[in-house]
Amino acid sequence: MMDTNQPLLEINNLLVTYPVGKVEFSAVDDVSFTIEKGETLGMVGESGSGKSTIAKAVVQLIRPTSGTILFDGVSLDSLHKKEVRRLRTRMQMVFQDPGGSLNEYMRVGKIITEPLLVHGLAKGKELEERAEELLLQVGLQKEDANRFPHEFSGGQKQRIAIARAISLKPELLVCDEPTSALDVTVQAKILSLLSKLRKELGLSILFITHDLAVVNAFCDTIVVLSNGKVIERGGVDDVIRNAKHAITKELIASSYA
Repeated sequence: MMDTNQPLLEINNLLVTYPVGKVEFSAVDDVSFTIEKGETLGMVGESGSGKSTIAKAVVQLIRPTSGTILFDGVSLDSLHKKEVRRLRTRMQMVFQDPGGSLNEYMRVGKIITEPLLVHGLAKGKELEERAEELLLQVGLQKEDANRFPHEFSGGQKQRIAIARAISLKPELLVCDEPTSALDVTVQAKILSLLSKLRKELGLSILFITHDLAVVNAFCDTIVVLSNGKVIERGGVDDVIRNAKHAITKELIASSYA
């Protein structure tokens, strides 16, 4: 019998190592956490703490050294390439640099519907109509489909990247510092957009950031990392009000300075 209460994402004892000279460097060391359906988990830590490595492992851009990643109860290690490709329709990633993740030589309409074309989910006129729907959904105009990325501001480019990420109607959105390259006013607008989409689409979100103020405003639960290890976890309010680790306290102080 299927367990309808299982987490959407379950990470167990994740280890990711890289060779550095003659030794192995542990970028992620024995990390475990879960994300429930509809939950937004904030992953926080200083630079080099392992946040982005975990994000890439979740969406299978890199393979873990050991440990398990289960998506909706299915171990990603057990899947063949075709099955992983199919699973990618259910989890999508939004990167830190919106400009760098967009092809400057493609029109926006083609950029945001490319995943639909690649997975054979739409073609022709249907792609054009879906592009217009997605642009409106992220607060842009239908006419923007015919423009190129360089014609947009940083915040607008991130909206385009988000439109592409939701084109396949994923269940999990992995956001790797999606607001850190934007000014404070634009950050707030992007967070507001993500909140709206979370409700409309029933998304679960893994939200990676170094800013605890953002996590406090946007996330349900939190995992704090340092040197590839989890040092604190729990409900956002509880961790921020009762931080136990010195690094968590430093992150709080820098976020609310």
